[in-house]
Amino acid sequence: MAIIEVNHLTKEYQLGHLTSLKETALNTLRRLAFQPVHERELFKALDDVNFHIDEGEVVGIIGHNGAGKSTLLKHLANISNPTKGEVIVRGSVAPLIEVGAGVNPELTGRENIYLNGAILGIPKKIIQQKLDEIIDFSELEQFIDTPVKRYSSGMTVKLGFSIATTMDADILIVDEVLAVGDLAFQRKCFDRMEDLIRRKGKTVLIVSHNIRQIQRLCSRVILLDHGKINMEGDPQSVCDSFYEQNDKKIKGHTDLTQPRAAGTGEVEFMELYFVDSLGKRSESLSYNQNCAIHFKIRVLQNLEAVTFGFGFHTTDFLYLTTHNSEEQLNIRQLPVGEHEISCKVNQLPLLPGIYSVRFGITAGQAARTIFSGENLKNFQVVGLIPITIRDGFFALEAEWILDDLITSDALTNAKA
Repeated sequence: MAIIEVNHLTKEYQLGHLTSLKETALNTLRRLAFQPVHERELFKALDDVNFHIDEGEVVGIIGHNGAGKSTLLKHLANISNPTKGEVIVRGSVAPLIEVGAGVNPELTGRENIYLNGAILGIPKKIIQQKLDEIIDFSELEQFIDTPVKRYSSGMTVKLGFSIATTMDADILIVDEVLAVGDLAFQRKCFDRMEDLIRRKGKTVLIVSHNIRQIQRLCSRVILLDHGKINMEGDPQSVCDSFYEQNDKKIKGHTDLTQPRAAGTGEVEFMELYFVDSLGKRSESLSYNQNCAIHFKIRVLQNLEAVTFGFGFHTTDFLYLTTHNSEEQLNIRQLPVGEHEISCKVNQLPLLPGIYSVRFGITAGQAARTIFSGENLKNFQVVGLIPITIRDGFFALEAEWILDDLITSDALTNAKA
């Protein structure tokens, strides 16, 4: 039997401001006269959603902003009531829906631990046994007897995450809180989640815009779009579909994408463009094919010891690679005027998707930065990839060898 059942779940909200006193009175008169009432527009945050989750499953919920992800989790956590349909949850739920959810700001951190444990139906004796573990994981020992209203938002989420993941609830619901705190605490959060999933076999629902986290942690993914389930299945195929949708959206808004650039005023960046393997200008590049990137600049004053550099990054600014000119070009002086620089790329290893270019210039013996820009131009990589490549950003030139068979054959030949 499924631990969670969602049957024909619909949630509607009325859009717009509250009606005026005059409009309210007129609506009352209309009802008394059996006339149509002027109602505000209804918005369906969830529209006839159906799915089941078995015990021990780790399910990711993804989708664009406003797709209905957080609304769905609030229904699963019994925070919100449906307009239509039903949600059946068989077991205790530890929700971590938003910053400070379930945490009373007037109480101390210690008191909130007991309060949350009581809400989950956990005996006080068990809470006391887990108290030190919760405090230690949250890294808030110095502030544990301070009212939560004096905590920063990061401290509050640290406390909430520690409570929710330490208490033995049957179901953990997490909404965009895995990236809280510094890098060390984020690492602890990931390790804790993997422990709950791999070793303890907890049922976990995760909403995140970090699709790489979803792919890593989840056994199944649900893609929501405008309140409906657009796709459901294994993480790889669903996340790939979501990437494709976003790639099309990003590509369609390329002209609206704003570059980030800064400089000293000694150089003006004019243009960059791509040349494909046939030597023609192109807005897209082919996977595993030769290409070139051309940069046009205007130098406003003579420059010495100039180095150029460019790199690729994802649309969410994850830097993928950088290539500098210092070992290939020896530019002792670059005079005033317009210049065009190009860099040839052999067998572009980027897998199909949408990427962007960054570009920088340094000058002088101290290699001071005189121009730096990112998101300068979005482009699409197209083409078919080999079946041996599953995910990631790059293709590797690699070959598999089964060493023990080689050793076994060698030993057989030696004995012979």
